[in-house]
Amino acid sequence: MIDDARRFGPETQGAIYLRGLSGAKPDLPTRYGALEAQAQVNMSPEAWAYTAGGAGIEASMVANRAAFARMAIAPRMLAGGGNARLGCEILGVDVAAPVFASPIGVLEMAHKDADLAVARALGRLKLPMIISSQASFPMEEIAEANGDGPRFFQLYWGQSDAVAESFVRRAEACGCAAIFLTLDTQVLGWRPRDLDLGYSPFLRGLGIAQYTSDPAFRAMLQEAPENNPQAAAIQFARLFPNPSLDWAHIAKIRAWTKLPIILKGIMRPDDAAKAAAEGYGVMVSNHGGRQIDGGLGAFAALPGIVDAVAGRAPVLFDSGIRCGADIFKALAVGAQAVGIGRPYVYGLALAGEAGVSAVMEYLMAELDFTMTLMGCSIPEEITPDLLVKGAD
Repeated sequence: MIDDARRFGPETQGAIYLRGLSGAKPDLPTRYGALEAQAQVNMSPEAWAYTAGGAGIEASMVANRAAFARMAIAPRMLAGGGNARLGCEILGVDVAAPVFASPIGVLEMAHKDADLAVARALGRLKLPMIISSQASFPMEEIAEANGDGPRFFQLYWGQSDAVAESFVRRAEACGCAAIFLTLDTQVLGWRPRDLDLGYSPFLRGLGIAQYTSDPAFRAMLQEAPENNPQAAAIQFARLFPNPSLDWAHIAKIRAWTKLPIILKGIMRPDDAAKAAAEGYGVMVSNHGGRQIDGGLGAFAALPGIVDAVAGRAPVLFDSGIRCGADIFKALAVGAQAVGIGRPYVYGLALAGEAGVSAVMEYLMAELDFTMTLMGCSIPEEITPDLLVKGAD
């Protein structure tokens, strides 16, 4: 297990209050609402729409938050847990906490350093990042920036098996310890905020660096992407959608790698049970409400999926996490690790690498204090009996 001597809660809180003695305030707000509001001011309308928006009337985004509100933490006293120790293992990798950075594409819209800033911040914190297929830099450069930090890779499986295989082999070669196959984005969802601006970053050549750096993709082009970027963007747009992807097709991945495969986007117990039976891990996620509108909140789906998997495979979670208490709730229900999305992007937009670090440290600090106050000394002690049904 990683050296978890660092106490995120006391260290982060103490540093803020010590700086306050000289009149200084935190560089980034510690409240999510204030962080979000400042990020909107700092981002272009296109970047804000892409990051903050969801599918349709954004009911699934609302459902994500409502699901957390329906379950409450039931404080217990005199549990004697002592100081919390967040260090644990995720998919065989030692990490500083059961938390990771979920994959988010086109980060260059938020900050010029994009995925490199995230990689440096997460590597220093010893928290995993999932490198996106839609990254702004090639995965090899991101891995180099991440150093010896823990990392995984998110695969979008488009119409070319050759490109998918090449991505997987490159990810393994650059030190990614698992492949997260995203299932809920075989086509892009209906996203009115982007549509009303008439803006697709991909058609402008943003967020396709994994493709333009890939030999299998480049072989499809008549001209190198450097010479004709528009043609490369159009080829990507043709390649990306793959609504015919099914269970039989994704089984090909077993011939490409021995790394753990996590199916990202699982929201039903029957799909989760099949995934476990087929030897896949699962990640409960509705893509932050960005793909299907009117859907179930991801946290509401988590308990049934944990039951269906029944310990046969790892269960991870993201969608709707806004604070350390949310992380605690997801762990209590049975997630082995929890992904952060929009919050770290807002930190990136405000202060680059330092902003990502600050947001992740805030979240770890609140999780640390919540565990300590609940008498949980390690993540494994966060159990379902610590939650009760809250007010509807």
